[in-house]
Amino acid sequence: MVLDLKTKETSPEQNSKTNIWFKALLARSEEISSISAKEKIFFVQNLQVMIRSGLALDRSLKTLAEQTKNKRFKKIITALAYDTEKGVSFTDSLKKYESVFGHLFISMVEAGEISGRLEAVLKQIYLQIKKSHELKSKVMAAMAYPMIVVIAMAGIGIGMMIFVVPKIIGIFDQMAAQLPPATKFLIGVSNFITHNGILCAVLAVLAVIFVIVTLKMEKTKYYYHYLFIHIPIFGTIVKKINLARFARTISSLIKTDIAIMKAFEITGEILGNRLYRQSLLASVESLRGGSTLTSVLEKYPQLYPPVIVQMTAAGEETGTVDEILGELADFYEEEIDQTMKTLPSIIEPILLLVLGAGVGLMAVAIIMPMYTLTQYVN
Repeated sequence: MVLDLKTKETSPEQNSKTNIWFKALLARSEEISSISAKEKIFFVQNLQVMIRSGLALDRSLKTLAEQTKNKRFKKIITALAYDTEKGVSFTDSLKKYESVFGHLFISMVEAGEISGRLEAVLKQIYLQIKKSHELKSKVMAAMAYPMIVVIAMAGIGIGMMIFVVPKIIGIFDQMAAQLPPATKFLIGVSNFITHNGILCAVLAVLAVIFVIVTLKMEKTKYYYHYLFIHIPIFGTIVKKINLARFARTISSLIKTDIAIMKAFEITGEILGNRLYRQSLLASVESLRGGSTLTSVLEKYPQLYPPVIVQMTAAGEETGTVDEILGELADFYEEEIDQTMKTLPSIIEPILLLVLGAGVGLMAVAIIMPMYTLTQYVN
């Protein structure tokens, strides 16, 4: 019997289909690749400098496309350059990529093109994106430490239940002693985790999925966000973050000659907290009806503190609302920066108390029956 050792040759059609599939996969991977805030900051800053130096918009975009390393962003900038070279407005070109640049970015560019102040508006957009990115980075960096500690505490607790408590249970079983309720509860939890490990893991995963899904549902977002601004310590931080973004965004939009009603609509769409979002969107009609900015904010004392209302009133009287809100944004951003720096020192004692209480209760649950056993032996 002779074995046929010839390799199977692929046909040109199969090779063609494979190449098409591979190219489609690469294109898909480029589509889902993210465009970071730093890349957008670099893009806007350099575009503003080029336009200020007298370089044409299409040429500026082509130059930036050559300097961009992100393949997806490079394609987008190239497409923008191609559109503007054909005579399409920069705003209309950007609207094709609203998911990348956002409604705020496009609205500000549109106002800049209409007023003929695109270079000044790009500078304002650069400051807006930069401040927003810095604020987000500070919050994320400050929250990393508490999250690591909480995860470590949970891991240690589970490890104790799986590896330590079962060994102690064996001692109690041999002595056939009467156990106190705290020890029975500890043993019950340990037995459940030990004998139902897969079930516990599934329940933990389902709990995480439930929280993530409900956080994305519009019907439940409001209740989560209501809870966020009423949590001790963290509620104050959430309020300051939303107030800083509110003041910064409204100030930037007014500086680009966008009407206050439109500014409220845009800001309402980009604010994360649903309570602040609803307050702004609900205020649009009142502003259209002739209400002042101060009277609108006064309707929501739980969201906008007196300092915001009073400073806004002063800005409306002097016609410097954009400058006043810019100063308020600086104030709240500085407040957040200071809070984030001191947050670990604030949370650390609380975490230590929780950890100490957990260890103490576990120790009491283990030591109490041992003390009873020693009395029984004596």
